[in-house]
Amino acid sequence: MPSAKDYESKPLPFAGTLTGISQKTIAIHHDKLYAGYVNKMKEVAAALEAASKDETILDGSNQSYSTLRALRDGETFATNGVYLHEHYFNVLGGDGKSSGSLVAAIEKKWGSLETFVKFFSATGMAMRGWVVLCWDTHLGRLKIYGADVHNQGGVWGCIPLIVLDVYEHAYFIDYGADRKAYIADFWKNLNWEAADKVFRKASDVSFA
Repeated sequence: MPSAKDYESKPLPFAGTLTGISQKTIAIHHDKLYAGYVNKMKEVAAALEAASKDETILDGSNQSYSTLRALRDGETFATNGVYLHEHYFNVLGGDGKSSGSLVAAIEKKWGSLETFVKFFSATGMAMRGWVVLCWDTHLGRLKIYGADVHNQGGVWGCIPLIVLDVYEHAYFIDYGADRKAYIADFWKNLNWEAADKVFRKASDVSFA
């Protein structure tokens, strides 16, 4: 298995145009921003490998400020930036038509797909960075979590299924400040089949 310092950017899992979200936005988002996080993840991984053999860095480690603390903080920010973007791109490129076991599980938990979409979308208006529908392996059920920053708000033991990026870079070129319209179009572009594929694998894992 490759290490973090050997990680390579994944190509977009879809081709063609999206509803509302321009090819320019996707190109910048994927080819520049996401690829930049991959490069930083690799850079930090290499620096951590070197730090693990540097007695000066190890002996100087502390929680106020130290080289190792900065590297560890940068590691989670960059790595989550990579993984969250990959989950986001994974569910784009669809036609928004809902079907499959994930939809059935959503309807069972929230009463209807419409109720879930409204709750998830409102969370997108409330957060500064991300909204994640995940399979919570500790609870053994679906859960929505929000995050303001890549390495804040995430919950360990949760497997992302549907990820929405609500940072301004994801929509500002096309929508200006109208985040609500962007979120509405996100559902029109959703690839439910891709999300369902992850759900079927994730829902087999439970520590509840």
